[in-house]
Amino acid sequence: MDGFVCKADELASGQVKIVSVNAVEIGVFRHGDEYYAYQNVCPHQGGPACEGLRAAQVRDVINEKGLFMGQQFDEDAMNIVCPWHGYEFRIADGKHVRDDNVRLKRFDVSVRDGGIYVSAP
Repeated sequence: MDGFVCKADELASGQVKIVSVNAVEIGVFRHGDEYYAYQNVCPHQGGPACEGLRAAQVRDVINEKGLFMGQQFDEDAMNIVCPWHGYEFRIADGKHVRDDNVRLKRFDVSVRDGGIYVSAP
């Protein structure tokens, strides 16, 4: 069953809205023109993962000779950081940044008639 989140123009890029759909607490994220929805439960110890910070992925900069030149933020690769213990999950797929077997529960998001909707059981 689809649950109404908000009007599309009410959720700016970089924002999250926590909603309850069929008694399931879900964080709905907007990153650019894309929307993502995850259950607001960290698989580590049940923390409110969707209420944490969003942080750009840190990438190593390696030059043409293979030498480490430092690090930089990749704004296109955002992560959700659980506020309890700092577990990081990729916003694009909900997978933990180091272990693909650890992930947030994902829900489908649709935009129609000017509104954002999330499908939850």
